[in-house]
Amino acid sequence: MQDVVLPSDLRFFSILAMAGSLSAAARELGLTTAAVSKHLTQMETRAGVPLVNRTTRRMMLTPEGELYLVHARRILDEIDELSELLGSSKRRPEGLLRVNATLGFGRSHVAPVISRFVAEYPQVSVQLQLSVMPPPLTDDSFDVCIRFGEPPDTRVVARRLAANSRLLCAAPDYLKRRGMPLTPHDLTKHNCVGIRQGDEAYGVWRLSIGSGTALKTETVKIRGNLTTNDGEIAVKWALDGHGILMRAEWDIRPYLQDGRLVQVLASWQTPNADIFAVYSQRHQMSNRIRSFVDFIEKEISNIAVK
Repeated sequence: MQDVVLPSDLRFFSILAMAGSLSAAARELGLTTAAVSKHLTQMETRAGVPLVNRTTRRMMLTPEGELYLVHARRILDEIDELSELLGSSKRRPEGLLRVNATLGFGRSHVAPVISRFVAEYPQVSVQLQLSVMPPPLTDDSFDVCIRFGEPPDTRVVARRLAANSRLLCAAPDYLKRRGMPLTPHDLTKHNCVGIRQGDEAYGVWRLSIGSGTALKTETVKIRGNLTTNDGEIAVKWALDGHGILMRAEWDIRPYLQDGRLVQVLASWQTPNADIFAVYSQRHQMSNRIRSFVDFIEKEISNIAVK
């Protein structure tokens, strides 16, 4: 049998897995679909096992393909980091940076930061993927993930970018019609706009008041006739007067300032959603990752104080 792995195969297969199909990988690589298929066949011949199950519409990695991908990404990361370590510490960052963020925050805040980052560091190529559910912390598909709430996992580095409080709010006309809730239990009598995001229990709001031994927490099962997985849509529904919404201050601050939304139960706190940049401990020495996290921390901090 010939050599199982060629260096050129590693990046090819990583791009193929990220693309999700032969045709998408062909566009990414600037090749024809036939050329991508041929390269994959040659890889499988060298490996002696199938790496991908192909159908007319999609492709799925075989168990051997999944194992190949994990090691390919790890080797590529180590090659990139070794190159950076061997170079000057003052060398400008370069190479591929894979970033994941949530839909709304990614569109409104992360994407503009990336635009400014690549303008300053044009040798870095950034792939931004937005998703409703954050990827598992053990997933090597991304170099940096922008997440809400500190991950309870010591295998990753979580750099706090900014504080982020969740607030309850509603449009003035809704509160005029239905009344201002005075206690958390009053929320059960209101129409509440639901958001299905992340791993949080849907339809359950936890509110706390006080601190230390005087801390009191109430759990409220909300109800309402509007639910979405998109935070921007939920805010629009609240602005339209459909009900009470729990949303991060980052997303509703302008509407609270101009009076289009009014804070509800202001003396009660909800679980915070501080913003973190999360990356693997083995990436701590990566110049491009370190530079990006430093950059986004400064940019997000500037937005937070406005």
